[in-house]
Amino acid sequence: MAQTTATASAQAWRSAAWLTFLGTAGSLGLSLGFNYLLLFSDAFTPFGRSMMTAVLLPVVIGLPLFVLIGWQQIQIRACRQELNRSGTYDRLTGCLNGPVFTSMVERRATRPSAPGPRSGAFLVIHSEHLRSINLRFGLEWGDEALRLIASTIQSSVRADDLVGRIGTSMFGVFLSGATEAEAKEIGERIRTRVAQVYFAPKGTEDALTIKVGGVMFEKEMEFADMFQFAEQGVSDTQDDARFELKHLNS
Repeated sequence: MAQTTATASAQAWRSAAWLTFLGTAGSLGLSLGFNYLLLFSDAFTPFGRSMMTAVLLPVVIGLPLFVLIGWQQIQIRACRQELNRSGTYDRLTGCLNGPVFTSMVERRATRPSAPGPRSGAFLVIHSEHLRSINLRFGLEWGDEALRLIASTIQSSVRADDLVGRIGTSMFGVFLSGATEAEAKEIGERIRTRVAQVYFAPKGTEDALTIKVGGVMFEKEMEFADMFQFAEQGVSDTQDDARFELKHLNS
């Protein structure tokens, strides 16, 4: 591995050296040729020739060079933004990826809220029948089902809420500072809207269904504890039933 890296680095340096040599040689040749033509031209005075050299050469040589540098800076910036995004968001659904979501939830769940105690709700959402969709219609339609569910969840929560993909067919929603009534409303809204999504793989209309479990908390909680209690709520939820929030008192 180290030898491969060293070989690639050596090749990159050789390419840079050749580019530097050819660029310098080309600029030098252009400058000499331009000055040679001006030297034997009777159309310009010595002052005019010097001004032509002083103005045109930097434009002819510098303009393409700085355009190239500027374009490379734009590409580098775009690559950095893409790397930051790929390290933060799940590529398939556009939700926060698992590690980032977990970290952000733990930071928000343990910081003092002002005023009042640390409080909020955590929801776990399971996509039902995803395996069946994959088997019947193919993996691409399973991915499409996840994208539809994710976009529905994101459009159903508040602006400051966090939505993350925490498993193959599982999503988490963190509702910082939400009351029990608000959490229940958001959970039911997500469940109802997902059921109303039009999904017709290969022209065959199929229903998207989810199960939602959640936990209310009024004290500092670790992510693992919130997930455990919310997951229990998913297991207790029956098909087509309103989900119930577990409530942990401070």
